[in-house]
Parts: sequence; C-alpha cells; structure tokens
Amino acid sequence: MLWKKDVLFCDINPTCYAISLQKEICKRHVKDFMSKEKFAKTTNVTPLPHVIINHSSGVIKRAKGVDLTLQENKRTNIQLACKKLNGLIIRPGETFSFWKTVGNTTKRKGYLDGRVIEGNKIKPGIGGGLCNLSHAINWLVQHSPMDVIEFHKHSDALAPESGERIPFTSGTSVSYNNIDYRFKNNTDQEIQLLIWCDDEMLHGELRCQKEFPWRYQITEENHRFQKEEDIYYRVSKIYRETIDKKSNQVIDKKLIVDNHSEVMFDYDLIPKEQIAR
Repeated sequence: MLWKKDVLFCDINPTCYAISLQKEICKRHVKDFMSKEKFAKTTNVTPLPHVIINHSSGVIKRAKGVDLTLQENKRTNIQLACKKLNGLIIRPGETFSFWKTVGNTTKRKGYLDGRVIEGNKIKPGIGGGLCNLSHAINWLVQHSPMDVIEFHKHSDALAPESGERIPFTSGTSVSYNNIDYRFKNNTDQEIQLLIWCDDEMLHGELRCQKEFPWRYQITEENHRFQKEEDIYYRVSKIYRETIDKKSNQVIDKKLIVDNHSEVMFDYDLIPKEQIAR
C-alpha cells in the first residue's frame, strides 16, 4: 500500500479513526484533571423564582429524505440526557460542561442510533441527535448574561425548514468528550437549568434568584443560500443584542456566528427565492 504523506492518521481507516478518537478523549480527561476549573455538579429540581428565558422546540423532524427511525431514536437519546441535566445549578464562578454532566452515551445506558455527522456526512451513531439538545441549551445561554467558553459549530442546514425560520436553532456540535459545549456563570448569583422532553417537544428554562436588568435577543442578517462550485451553503450573520429592560434600548450588539453552513439536504428543497443570484 502506498502511503500518502498528506493523509491524516485518523483518515486511513475506521480503526485508525477509533484510535485517534480515544487519544483525544484521554487528552480531555487529563486536561480537566489538571485544570483548576470548578464544574457544576449540584442538582435541585425545585424551580428558582425568576425565569431568565424559556424556549420549546420540536424534536422530531419530518421532511423528505429524513429517516424517521433515527428521529424517534434521537428523542429517546434526548430524554435520557435530560434526566442528567434537569435541575442543574450553576453557581457563581462554576463552569457547565455538557459531557461532564451527561456522561458517555452507550448502549448499556439505553442510548440508540441517531443522526451524527462524521466526515461532513450524516450517518447513524449511538447517542446521535444530542446536538439538538446542546443547541437548545446554547439558545438559552445566549439569552442570559453567562459566557460561552467552548462552542463547536456544525451545519445548521441539516434538513429543510418548515414554517418561519428561527435563526440559530441548530448547529451546536458535541461528541464525547473532546468536542464539548461549555459556559461559565460569571454573575453574582446561582442560575438553574431546567430541561425536559415530552412527546415531540423539548422544553428548557434558565432561572435565577433575582431578576437581571437586561434581556437578550438573537437576530439574523443577510440570510441566503449561495452556490460555491457544486456545493450550496447557507450564509448569514447572527448577532446577540443586549437590551436594557428599563429603557428598552439596545446597549450591545455582538456577532456570535458568521454562518457558512454546507447544505446537507436535497438541493431541490432549497427555497428558490432564497438562493443568491
């Protein structure tokens, strides 16, 4: 076999990929062990008095070319993970880690094959679909004064949209445990994450002890699909605005995603009026 110098070890074959993955998982364990970071561990499902933000979203995606079995399995995976996450208290100075809270997703724990993205391709994988859950949490956090400290993006154009587009509703990537989602509570009070799944809906809330003087909103500008060579991409700029509750004035506007997502569904389903000319 001829060796290609520009081929990464992890790309040689599935065994090499598995070895590389385990190496990265071990590196993360060592890094966390050596870190002085204090991770959130306390759980209390009794709601704190003030709601910062709440949000609900559909779990099951029904569209042409979408495997419904994988969607149903995704719901099971999300329900299992929610049991670990619901009621988590993030104290001042503490860091939330998706994987330190959820743990590894294995068959033994009841996780099923869902959709995962590997090598820019959608395929079945144990625990697949939890990116929906991590993104739901990120949506809540982006509407709070807490700071996202680790974020990995995948395409937010995995399937055609039904109804009006809500910007930034998917695209937070997680993979045990080296691709994590983390945020830090740099406020002066405890913040509580409540998140649960019923039937086909995922519900989430962030709560706190006393009300904050700001609210937040996510806006999207210059949304379009554009063709680059033979590939279509969703392109937009997504901002987070901080609004003073008393004056209702925008006091800060921050770019949080410069979106350039490869379309992962049938190009014929892209709305023609949204394609850049």
